[in-house]
Amino acid sequence: MGVEIRESPVSDAEFEAMRDFVHDYLAASVENEEEGGRMRWYPWHSAEYRFNHILNVVDLAVEIAREEGANVDVTRVAALFHDIAKLEAEQDVHAEVGATIAREYLLSHGDYPDSFVEQVCSAVRDHSYQDDLTDLPLETQCLIEADVLDKVGANGTALMLLRMGYESRSHMDAAEMVGRVIERGEDARQRIESETAEAIVHRRLKRAKWFQEWLEMEVAEMDDDSQVGDVATGVGGDD
Repeated sequence: MGVEIRESPVSDAEFEAMRDFVHDYLAASVENEEEGGRMRWYPWHSAEYRFNHILNVVDLAVEIAREEGANVDVTRVAALFHDIAKLEAEQDVHAEVGATIAREYLLSHGDYPDSFVEQVCSAVRDHSYQDDLTDLPLETQCLIEADVLDKVGANGTALMLLRMGYESRSHMDAAEMVGRVIERGEDARQRIESETAEAIVHRRLKRAKWFQEWLEMEVAEMDDDSQVGDVATGVGGDD
């Protein structure tokens, strides 16, 4: 493991401009689609959620890249663009479409080295890769690990709880839904390669398991008789 020191080809101002572009592109993707767009009633298919997810992935990818000695600029720019096409393209092609958008942006908004552009676009294109991560450049590996890790953090847990409503479940199923997050975390642990990502998934699994235990202790199922009694006596409410 080493740390690469080099002059950054992307200034803070340029990165902020990229960030604004990705935000506006996602918003336009929703506005341009008829009837609210593809599955837009799910919050995780909204522009707001997708942009929040992207920013989380940027932060995670940068943390992993710094610790693992990857090129941080390549990693963070690829992370920023990795899901830009998620709301307008089908899942199986969104990575390739995103790479095309990233290339067009980088070639028209600066004088970035060709090698930098190629590395960024390659990482975006391959971020849905499902085989052994060690087959990929380190920057792409960092991006994939970060993408997986966001799904097992607070963001992924909150969205899984929201999903109860879409599946017509009650709050008493919350522990089971958090269990799905834990399953994702265990799957992620099998997939990731870096020590940094392993430490992050360990912390997140520990928190998710603690939250599940808390729910199991305090969200107890009520039988029909107790529910009727509560209604009759005025006990219970919207707390």
